Amino acid sequence: MTTAPAPTTVGQLRADGHHHKHLRDEVRDNLLAALAEGRDPWPGLHGLDDTVIPQLERALIAGHDIVLLGERGQGKTRILRTLAGLLDEWTPVIADSELGEHPFDPITESSKRRAAELGDELPVVWRHRDERYSEKLATPDTSVADLIGDVDPMKVAEGRSLGDPETIHFGLIPRAHRGIVAINELPDLAERIQVAMLNVMEERDIQIRGYQLRLPLDVLVVASANPEDYTNRGRIITPLKDRFGAEIRTHYPVQLEDEVAVIRQEAHLVAEVPDPLIEILARFTRALRESSSVDQRSGVSARFSIAGAETIAAAALHRKTIRGEDDAVARVVDLETAVDVLGGKVEFEVGEEGRERAVLEHLLRTSTADTIRHLFAGLDLAPLVAAFESGTMVTTGERVPAKEFLAGLPGLEGSTLYDDIAERIGATNDGERACAIELALEGLYLVRKVSKQSGDGETIYG
Repeated sequence: MTTAPAPTTVGQLRADGHHHKHLRDEVRDNLLAALAEGRDPWPGLHGLDDTVIPQLERALIAGHDIVLLGERGQGKTRILRTLAGLLDEWTPVIADSELGEHPFDPITESSKRRAAELGDELPVVWRHRDERYSEKLATPDTSVADLIGDVDPMKVAEGRSLGDPETIHFGLIPRAHRGIVAINELPDLAERIQVAMLNVMEERDIQIRGYQLRLPLDVLVVASANPEDYTNRGRIITPLKDRFGAEIRTHYPVQLEDEVAVIRQEAHLVAEVPDPLIEILARFTRALRESSSVDQRSGVSARFSIAGAETIAAAALHRKTIRGEDDAVARVVDLETAVDVLGGKVEFEVGEEGRERAVLEHLLRTSTADTIRHLFAGLDLAPLVAAFESGTMVTTGERVPAKEFLAGLPGLEGSTLYDDIAERIGATNDGERACAIELALEGLYLVRKVSKQSGDGETIYG
């Protein structure tokens, strides 16, 4: 954040050569400037470059209000919050004005009166762009007062008449004047609230308890909604639906690399999680989105894989703390802990009742197999298979330290296989090395080259 500009009065602002821009012009100019300079105006968005982003940019250039339609966990809220980056970093407002009006364009009676009385001495303060973004999660109990406003009894008690427009306490949308207001889950608003919101967007009228106050509000309204609800058969009134100039469909990442990038970006990991485990979780999430056993109308959120990564990182830190490991590194044995806690984040079809865990475990196995096949392609694991055929057994588990697991591996005389396996993930410590070799053992199990028994926190390959 830079330092706010110096002018503190309207006179100084004019002398400084400041020009007043309407909000949509400001957003359009800043977006076009970023594109012309080759800067990315959408940091942190992955997998939307060829689909959602071009539609969004065209809508903003056209000056349209926007609604994003998509299932949960498709990044709708993140897109909305990123819009604030297209505002000027600092903008002047009339000091103490309730709606944050521009010093050159007061719109309320009180601000007009002050501007006339003080002239060039009208005080100015500077507002950062982060303060010009307002967000509201729509809920059935949201009231007209929340979004539009209501009569303020304290102002009436001060002696003002009940018909005085200055007795109104403004709600979220008028207070977002010269800024962006985002409504999450728009169809959850009651119909009467949608009507009040429509009137503000369309006519710029503030209608509260018999008041009719026309304000030239300069607001960009953006919203998110589930596609099923955003229809005239759902919970949205048709006139409000028609008011949004752009309806943009979001989607989950198409490419596996983008799914992995989202997990890495959003997950707050308390321990190291090697890349192959992140890839397994990404494949797992994508498999659930394609499964006929899962209710695809509700979707499988990106938060599923993010929570999975955070869970296995927590399992690694838990093991390090209890067993005194040198490094907290997640391993294959920790993936089962993710299944234990993530089942509730997926909605299954009615016919799958009682089979939920079996579906999750099956798709996790297939995701693990696909990742291992890609990771160890071209690597000959025959020496390891031969060691198991001679009767060797290896014990691992969520509470078995990496050093203990590595010490229990069979010797492969004259072979560098263990080093070759570890090299595939760039292992630099015992935890990463144990993770790589566990992946190899799990791969052999999944292709039925070795057996596996699990129970009481232990997993035995043999």
